[in-house]
Amino acid sequence: MLSIIIPLRNEIDNLENIKENFNKYLKNIKFEVIFVNDFSSDGTFQKASEIAKGNTNFKVFDNKKKGLGGAINLGIENTEGDYICIMMADLSDDFNDLKNYYVRIKDNNLDAVFGSRFIKKSKVIDYPFKKLILNRIFNIIVQILFLNKYNDYTNAFKIYNAEVLKNMLPFVSESFNIFLEIPLKIISRKYLYEIVPINWYNRKVGKAKFNIKELRAKYLFTLIYCFIEKVLLNKKIR
Repeated sequence: MLSIIIPLRNEIDNLENIKENFNKYLKNIKFEVIFVNDFSSDGTFQKASEIAKGNTNFKVFDNKKKGLGGAINLGIENTEGDYICIMMADLSDDFNDLKNYYVRIKDNNLDAVFGSRFIKKSKVIDYPFKKLILNRIFNIIVQILFLNKYNDYTNAFKIYNAEVLKNMLPFVSESFNIFLEIPLKIISRKYLYEIVPINWYNRKVGKAKFNIKELRAKYLFTLIYCFIEKVLLNKKIR
């Protein structure tokens, strides 16, 4: 079974579309959607609970530790599938890519599949220019530090073997930086992964929660933390 974790904070206007897309694109796949409400103030939790009551494929949990880190940890703990995908509620990810993720990780016996929005055959629509430049600079720095060709570490949308992901719990990052911590740990611990092109579309409804100024220190912390872990692991292997 495929488990999809979707953290929610004030995403009430996207929930119906999320439900419809999953039921449309994954109708031939056994799946569960794990909504994790992260201290919403707009009725998101009530709407998500309403969807879950009428659809057995959907479950709702209320985050107890505010922040994406807490929401993702809680979501992972409550999944029942063999594979876990993390998606955002803004509908920026392509559901056809989700299906491709699932086929690839299952058929090729992988530990993870990392999508990249910045390689051949990928498509990016309406990415804010300033954010794009900062994204590319930061990802190049990560590539250099970790001597790795992957170039889209910070994007949430990836798929993992559930056993592998649960064995790494708990993740220490508190916010969006958890989406950097997870793939870096997959890479440092020598798990088997594949890189594939994916599409990305800027949100049409709701307000983005990502704040570059607020998150700079958190990303730096995660980068240093994961780099130290990488060095220690390499020493142990030797």
